[in-house]
Amino acid sequence: MRLKFLAAPFLIGSIILGGCSASNSHKNEHDMMDHSTMNMENDHASHTNPIALNDSTGQNEIALPSIIEPQNGLVNITAQQGETEIFDGFQTMTYGYNGSFLGPVIKIKSGENVTLRTKNDLLEPTTFHWHGLDIPGDGDGGPHQILKQGQSVDVNFTVNQGASTLWFHPHPEGATAEQVYKGLAGLIYIEDDNSLKLNLPNDYGKNDFPLIFQDRHFTDEKQFDYNAVQNADGTIGNTLLVNGTFNPKLTVGRERIRLRLLNGSNARNYTFKLNTGDAFQQIATDGGFLNKSIELHEITLTPGERAEIIIDFSKFDAESDVALVNEENIRLLPFKIEHPKSSSTAIAEVLNDYMVTEEEKSLPVTKQLELFGMGKMVTINNQQFDMHRIDFTQKLGETEIWEVYNKPDTMGGMIHPFHIHGTQFKVVSIDGEDPAASLQGWKDTISIEPNQTVKLAVKFNNKGIYMFHCHLLEHEENGMMGQVEVK
Repeated sequence: MRLKFLAAPFLIGSIILGGCSASNSHKNEHDMMDHSTMNMENDHASHTNPIALNDSTGQNEIALPSIIEPQNGLVNITAQQGETEIFDGFQTMTYGYNGSFLGPVIKIKSGENVTLRTKNDLLEPTTFHWHGLDIPGDGDGGPHQILKQGQSVDVNFTVNQGASTLWFHPHPEGATAEQVYKGLAGLIYIEDDNSLKLNLPNDYGKNDFPLIFQDRHFTDEKQFDYNAVQNADGTIGNTLLVNGTFNPKLTVGRERIRLRLLNGSNARNYTFKLNTGDAFQQIATDGGFLNKSIELHEITLTPGERAEIIIDFSKFDAESDVALVNEENIRLLPFKIEHPKSSSTAIAEVLNDYMVTEEEKSLPVTKQLELFGMGKMVTINNQQFDMHRIDFTQKLGETEIWEVYNKPDTMGGMIHPFHIHGTQFKVVSIDGEDPAASLQGWKDTISIEPNQTVKLAVKFNNKGIYMFHCHLLEHEENGMMGQVEVK
């Protein structure tokens, strides 16, 4: 099978509104019952007894998105629909950016002035949200900035943050979950002077790879079946796609390989580890590098979170069976090792100068948020989202401490990945303790477990109205979202 992207248009049925998404715990993954025969909406129990993903057979070399860079400061991004050959002999109706499925990597540089020329060629309204980007509120792409069919708008900003792996996706009220499910997701790479001095693998497609993990459900005709599996506590699927590739494998050399991991699923969590039991190095969080690489045997990402890791394949040979697996040892991505051993040098010991200052640690809490509920009864501070209501205000350039509590219910509650638009925040503490080393870097999305309290140091560098919400896409649509106005 080879992944084919076609631009042929097709008609889409009406968008499914509402829905809801839920994340599994670090120990349990989301549910999966037979979604082809029952609608899982509002079935909390399904998330404590998940259906496993398929094991990747490694039949298909993973697809890699194209890279686009500004030309005279301009990047063109079009949301469109088409057909994609995900399975041999079948054309699946899909959405994509600048193509029929998923999107390109937009590569920009710190300090660069960029104009993103966005256009909507879908048959329905959409927005363009730049997840993790430090950007003025009127260009952030939240539900206020709707583009109707055929409309185009320019988003101009100066890149004001360091090297990082971000992403972009739609954010229309009531339609985000299904539009992402159908394929609207792409990556943003920011480079800076520091990132080029660290001896990190940075040869795209050779030792530096983007990996977008998404679970989906297909009909017998190999079409996405969002309606059948839509779940008020999280729409999940039993079929794994990585960069849109079914049964993927990744061919690598015997050298250090950099993997940029994105959990692009509506609701499912992923715990990544190597089937060999070997350790790997984490070098970056959502918004940039850690101060130094840390050794891990596994890492869990909730929806919206990213991490960059490095695996040293020089210890393996062409006959080695090496794969990324999850906590159930399902093979997510097998590796084929075939290139000669490289003489790559060790990465720099110091990667960044991130720190939570003593002043930030001593700041009082000025914003308290309580996440609560499941299904269509999700709330923040006992309220559901209202586009006409501003929940908080914050001064431009001023750091505040947000305290976010995930209140459990009688069924125990669910993990909520909490996301703030238009900024990167610092994790000051989790239940009063310092965050794990893997979280000691810039973040825009953080996993909050039931009965857990996190303190975040939040500063906005631009004015505007920004969303904060659970990144379980259906929870967001069901009302677990609020607005902060930066003045």
